[in-house]
Amino acid sequence: MPLSKAPFSQSEYDRRIRLVRQSMAERGIEVLFVTNPSNQFWLTGYDGWSFYTHQGVILPLEGAPFWWGRFMDANGARRTVWMEEENILHYNDIMVQSEVAHPMEDLASRLRIMGYGHGRIGVEMETYFYTAKAHAVLVEGLPDAEMIDASALVNWRRLIKSEDELNFMRRAARISELVIARAMDLIEPGMRKHDLVGELYRTAVQGEEDSWGDYPAIVPLLPSGADASAPHLTWNGEALKSGEATFIEQSGCYRRYHAPLCRTVFLGKPPQHMVDASQALTEGLNAGIEVARAGNRACDIARALNTELLKVGIERPNRAGYAVGCSYPPDWGEHTVSIRDTDETVLEPGMTFHFMPGLWMDDWGMETTETILIRDSGAAETLSQIPRKLFIKD
Repeated sequence: MPLSKAPFSQSEYDRRIRLVRQSMAERGIEVLFVTNPSNQFWLTGYDGWSFYTHQGVILPLEGAPFWWGRFMDANGARRTVWMEEENILHYNDIMVQSEVAHPMEDLASRLRIMGYGHGRIGVEMETYFYTAKAHAVLVEGLPDAEMIDASALVNWRRLIKSEDELNFMRRAARISELVIARAMDLIEPGMRKHDLVGELYRTAVQGEEDSWGDYPAIVPLLPSGADASAPHLTWNGEALKSGEATFIEQSGCYRRYHAPLCRTVFLGKPPQHMVDASQALTEGLNAGIEVARAGNRACDIARALNTELLKVGIERPNRAGYAVGCSYPPDWGEHTVSIRDTDETVLEPGMTFHFMPGLWMDDWGMETTETILIRDSGAAETLSQIPRKLFIKD
């Protein structure tokens, strides 16, 4: 039993499974099949770059969960999950990317043997890792079962972090600080972007002392000038230029937990409209953090932000953040709460968000963001301590 290698204690895993089973019972789900790698990790500790093949966690209403996946990845499960050997299941490698067989045929057979041939089975319909073909094959193999969409069932139970999880996020936040500080030290006109990113990767993976850096769920985003009007561009081989702003969006990652942090730097003297926008953005962040208190709502954060931005004529049509925690590529968001003026989710202590009000205008952009923690009392805590401002290197 490799619990000594798992990131968390048995009591922590028991707590998580108990919460998920409460949601299962409320929805009449007899067995849950989880494919989201973040949810697999959260429930069992499984941690491997194998999510490009079909794999998942089978969680019944009683007993330990089962990890199920490719034959060669069963060894990875033995090295990372907390369950016993009999709870590690695998399918034949001949089914991997085959045109004549599919792994879901194996899963359907196992669920029938477990007694769920006529059961109510929860599946994550809205996740990157559960394909249309996978669902079709599973339905065909279990014609008498009822499939229930349980897309974010586990995600919502991940929303309030334990102290152990917060410890990991604080470590990730420290790595985020190191990366942003390194970027501000190095960035200058003429430096090629891929060279800068190489140094940032080195900093992120090196981490600090016993807080080693894991690979983040999103690569560094580093657009400049007019390209910064697009929020999700990465980098290229071009040199950084005077007269342009570049934002660095990245996250430190420790044992799959993230704490995203973004800052913008202008090389040269910034135009006044960008200075004004940056000041309003900082005021909006401050206002949002102030109302990010237990008992208030996610929409209250968005409205406080928008009030400050409207003072300089900026209207944002986008959400201003989302729940964040443990994750795998391609996204570090938890796919639950969004910081937008229509989300009335009540804030509770232990919730963590990437407060992310990026500005993407017609021909320029900037980002100043924070990962925040809702506390028992008072305003939210920011996990990083980098100044909230437009950095200028003239």
